[in-house]
Amino acid sequence: MTTTAPARLATGRPPLPPRHWLRTGWVMTASGWSANQFSALLGAYHSGPGLTAATTSALFGVYVLGLIPGLLLGGPLADRRGRRPVVFSALAISALATALLMAGATATGLLWPGRFLTGVGAGALLSAGSAWIKELSSPPYDTVSAAGAAARRSGLFLSAGFATGGLAAALTAQWAPAPLVTAYLPHLALSAAAALLAARTPETATPGGQLTAITTAEPVPAPVPAPAPGTAFRRLVAPVAPWVFVAPSIALATLPGLVDAGLTGWQTVYAGIVTAVTPGTGLLVAPLARRLAARHRIATAVAGLAAVILGLLLAALAVACVRPDAALLAAAVLGAGYGLCVAYGLTEVAALAPPDRLARLTARFWALCYLGFCTPYAITLLTGWFTPATVLLAAVVPAATTLALITHRGTRRGTRRPI
Repeated sequence: MTTTAPARLATGRPPLPPRHWLRTGWVMTASGWSANQFSALLGAYHSGPGLTAATTSALFGVYVLGLIPGLLLGGPLADRRGRRPVVFSALAISALATALLMAGATATGLLWPGRFLTGVGAGALLSAGSAWIKELSSPPYDTVSAAGAAARRSGLFLSAGFATGGLAAALTAQWAPAPLVTAYLPHLALSAAAALLAARTPETATPGGQLTAITTAEPVPAPVPAPAPGTAFRRLVAPVAPWVFVAPSIALATLPGLVDAGLTGWQTVYAGIVTAVTPGTGLLVAPLARRLAARHRIATAVAGLAAVILGLLLAALAVACVRPDAALLAAAVLGAGYGLCVAYGLTEVAALAPPDRLARLTARFWALCYLGFCTPYAITLLTGWFTPATVLLAAVVPAATTLALITHRGTRRGTRRPI
C-alpha cells in the first residue's frame, strides 16, 4: 500500500504562502477604475447633456478636492484604526459616488457631489490600500517577494484600474443603451467583488498603529539612515509627485478633445483607447523601473521626468497638427512617465516610512500626486490667452526644472543607496 507524501516532502520546499496581497490589490484596481471611468466620458457629456469644456474640466478637477481630504484623513485613520475599516468604508463611499454619477445623467447637478465623493473614496483607498498591500507583501504574510516588489504592487494594481476602467466605460457608452448610466455599472460590480475578496484578508495593523506582524529574529536595518525621512521626502519625492498625474491627466482630459475633430461618432471610443493606452504603458514600464531603481536611487525619477518632457513635446505637436495618431503616441509616452514616476515615489515612501507611519506618508505622497489632476482645468483657462499647443510647450519648462533639481539633489554625495 502506498501513500502520497505531503507537498513539502515531495518537493523539498515549503508550500508558497497565501497571496493575501493579490486579493487586496483589487481594492486599488477599483480605486483607479472609479477615477478613470469619468475621464473617458467627457466627450459623451459634451454631446449628451451639453456640458461645456470648462464645466467638464472643472468636474474632472473637483475629484482632487475630495481626494486630498480622503488621503490626509484616511492615512492617519488607517494607522490608528487599522487598514480594513478604512478600506471597506472607502469602498462604500466610492460605490455611492458612482450611483450619484449615474443619477447625474438626468440631474447634472449630482455630478458635482458624485465626483467629489469619488475623490474621497479613492483617496482613502489609496492611503490605506497601499499600506495594506505593502505589509501583506512582507514577512510574515509573504516570505518570498522582494522588498521592491512589495512597494510597487499597489501602483501596478492602480494602473490596471486606470487602464481598464476608462476603456470599459467608453465601450459601454458607445453601444449600450442609456450610456451615461450603464457605463458606470461595471464599477459597482468590481467594487462588490473587491470587497468580497478583501474580506478574507488579514488585518496588518491594530488600533493605535501597531503592526500585527511578528517580529523577525534578525532586525532589519533602516533603509535610509540619513537624511531624516521627512527631509528626504521633501527633497527627493515631493518635487516629483505632482508629475505623476500631470502626465496622464493631460493625456486623458486634454488631448482627446483637441484632436478628435475628424472622428465624428467615434470620439468616445477614441477617448477610451487613450485612457487604456496611457496607464497601460505605465504598467509595461514596470520592469524598466525595477532595473533603473537597482542602478541608482533617482534613476527611475530621472527617466520618468524625461518621458514626461518628451510626451509634452509630442502632445504640443499633435495638437498643433490636429493628429489623433500623434496624440495617441504622446499619451503612451506620458503614460510611461507616469509609470516610472509613480514607481519611484512608492519605492521611496516604502523605504523612508517607519511601519507605524507608512499609511500617513503614503497619503502625503498621493495627495501631492493628485495635484496634477488640476492641470487640465489650468490648461483650459490659459487657452483663453494662448493656443493649447503653446500651453503644452510651456509646461516643459517646470518639468525640465524639476528634472534638473532632482538630478542635482539625487547625485550629491550620500544620497545613493541600493533598492
